[in-house]
Amino acid sequence: QQAKGKKGGDDGGKQAKQPQEAAAFDISALDIRVGKILKAWPHPEAEKLYCEEIDVGEEQPRQIASGLRPFYDTADDLVGKTVMVLCNLKSRKLVGFPSHGMVMCASNADHTAVETMEPPAEAKIGERVMFEGYEGEAEAEAKVGKKKIFEAVAPDLMTNAEGICVWKGAVSKTSGGPVKASKGMPNAHVA
Repeated sequence: QQAKGKKGGDDGGKQAKQPQEAAAFDISALDIRVGKILKAWPHPEAEKLYCEEIDVGEEQPRQIASGLRPFYDTADDLVGKTVMVLCNLKSRKLVGFPSHGMVMCASNADHTAVETMEPPAEAKIGERVMFEGYEGEAEAEAKVGKKKIFEAVAPDLMTNAEGICVWKGAVSKTSGGPVKASKGMPNAHVA
């Protein structure tokens, strides 16, 4: 009954379109870039968050909050790190701090161990991290949120047995080589 007033036919046609739309998104829809943490400091009101300024190749560094305090003893442990950053997320406040992106990390199943995903030193700051066989353009921030693209592709974003970031087995690549978990965490989810 709900589909009655909509264009496009009966319920059968609508159901057939939904899986195609979901399948249309792959890892290339995400704007994942090489970033360098320029500054980091403890969030004044959240014991699990660090606030960071990260150079992702734009005119100004991005401010991003990351839940890394339980895993990195001091903010200085993050300063100077080259990291993998998901850039096409809308800016949102995390405990009052405007965060515009996400530092991608590998974590074990119970989230008791977390490692930043680190591009090789030769990778250029701001370059997109791509995955073999997936060369599409990144989607706009609004579409990533509205269509829940990250949620759709994230379950297949992992590290392999060598700690290299892969999506459905396709190896990550930068101008300097693949992205790896900072301490080589194998077979972990990446988010």
